[in-house]
Amino acid sequence: MGFPKFWGRPTAAASTDPDSSSDLEVIHDGDLTYTVAKAHNGSGATWQEATGAPVESKSPLGYHVGWVTVIFLNVNQMIGTGIFSTPYIYTAGTILGRTGSIGLALIYWVIGISLAIAGFAVYLELASYFPNRSGSEVVYLEQAYPRPRHFFPISFAFYSVVLSFSSSNAIDWEVKGVAIAAYSLAVICVIAHNKYSLWAMNIIGIVKILTLIFITGFVILGGHVSRVADPGANFHNAFEGTTNNGNDLSVALVNIIFAYSGYANAFSVVNEIQNPIPTIKRNGAASIAVVAILYLLCNIAYFSAEFARSKATAASDFFAAVFGAGRAQDALNALVLISAFGNLLAVLIGQSRLIREIGRQGVLPFSEFWVKTKPFGTPIGPYLIKWVVTLIFIVAPPAGDAFQFGKSSCYHLKTYPDGIFFVAMAIGLWIIRYRHKRLNRERPAFKAWDICLVFFLLVQIYTIATPWIPPKGGPYAGEVSFWYATYAVVGIGAIVLCAIYYIIWMYLLPKLGGYQLRPEILNVGNQGANTHRLIKVPLDEVDKWDREHDEAGRLRRRNEYGAEIASLEK
Repeated sequence: MGFPKFWGRPTAAASTDPDSSSDLEVIHDGDLTYTVAKAHNGSGATWQEATGAPVESKSPLGYHVGWVTVIFLNVNQMIGTGIFSTPYIYTAGTILGRTGSIGLALIYWVIGISLAIAGFAVYLELASYFPNRSGSEVVYLEQAYPRPRHFFPISFAFYSVVLSFSSSNAIDWEVKGVAIAAYSLAVICVIAHNKYSLWAMNIIGIVKILTLIFITGFVILGGHVSRVADPGANFHNAFEGTTNNGNDLSVALVNIIFAYSGYANAFSVVNEIQNPIPTIKRNGAASIAVVAILYLLCNIAYFSAEFARSKATAASDFFAAVFGAGRAQDALNALVLISAFGNLLAVLIGQSRLIREIGRQGVLPFSEFWVKTKPFGTPIGPYLIKWVVTLIFIVAPPAGDAFQFGKSSCYHLKTYPDGIFFVAMAIGLWIIRYRHKRLNRERPAFKAWDICLVFFLLVQIYTIATPWIPPKGGPYAGEVSFWYATYAVVGIGAIVLCAIYYIIWMYLLPKLGGYQLRPEILNVGNQGANTHRLIKVPLDEVDKWDREHDEAGRLRRRNEYGAEIASLEK
């Protein structure tokens, strides 16, 4: 296969060495166009397809994410209230109930560690290609699939904004008024100050880890002040009662995936980290190790305390079994609330960057609303949209099946489209590798083992396929009284709506309005924030626009002889 000619226009800035290039360089490779840019986070110069959001050379959100914050962004999202709370919400009891035995339940938790490691490796390699862009999968899908133009950005934007609720974290508070107050307080905290909200999240993360260490290390496993007569009784026939029902096993795996899903949260803030790849590589891996050990020890402690099948709050029952009811149990319940609040902060911080990066792609209306960081140096627009959508999702569902569907859909409805997008992301990594090698670029700072990539892909395919397996007792014997696969159908519907939204915005409306969409780079404020904005160019002006702007939307500059010498941001 011949190497394509990719230098579209030889210019003074042109160079095959990205480190020697300015952020004005435009490079052509067939029908793809790359820009080379360098950020101030120590990541060096990188290449990206020009239709993507422009690189912010200086992060308008600052560089407050250090190694401690990397750890606790992940830890606080992975450990919410789930390890503490009711068996119906992603806890040890859920996995035990679905697998049927303690032995298989513990094996599933070990499988979860492998899933987290494989996924982390995939994200880390993708971040190595784009270390100056926050937003994680927003960026990776955008760059893996630049054609058809804006399809993945628009589809992912529609899905992410419509399903941008965090009510699975807030509903754990059970009383709607308390949930609204707690979530509103979390939003106020992250809007008011970026650095201090990160500090608060770190402190809560430390408290959370100390609580779990206390539960596991100093009580059952240490043999101290325990009222449990025989802590090992439940392990004598560990695999007794193991299920062979495919639906139960698949639901257990989905819950395991959810329990570890926060391992990628730090990738949402890559452009706010100095030397991001080595920093995340060390400390992101540490966060997985800490959570994996605590999960396993906490499950063993729970099973030892013989509470596992209880329907009350898991950790609360645990303290009652060990210490008896009283002040210790009340204190534990307070720690559960603190843990939940830390989870809200971590999810808000990570998701706000994801939504902000979607806004920077130019595919959402009112570009400045999503991107600006004034007056507090925080992404107010993304925080507000999450607050509005989450409150609607908390308040709107009535009691009964609809409310249960709402609680479950916080992860079921998102898990199915997530699985589809993650399959695309895994395949996209192979595509990015191919393009990277074809253009003879240097090896990325980190490359995942192929077995990790294959494992990650197979797991995502599994999560897409298994919701169609009927539960024991027939199609109406699931968590709600209606058809068991409703979540999967609604998830597919969300993807279809994404495609419809794309067709309407990119093809139907331009055809009816007599225009074409073109990207333009817009500087927002004086803090380094910038964004793409898709503008409507009348059909009779398209040729002129294309002559005057490069593919990234920057105004071309020419010398006194009329030859193009560089591209400039508008």
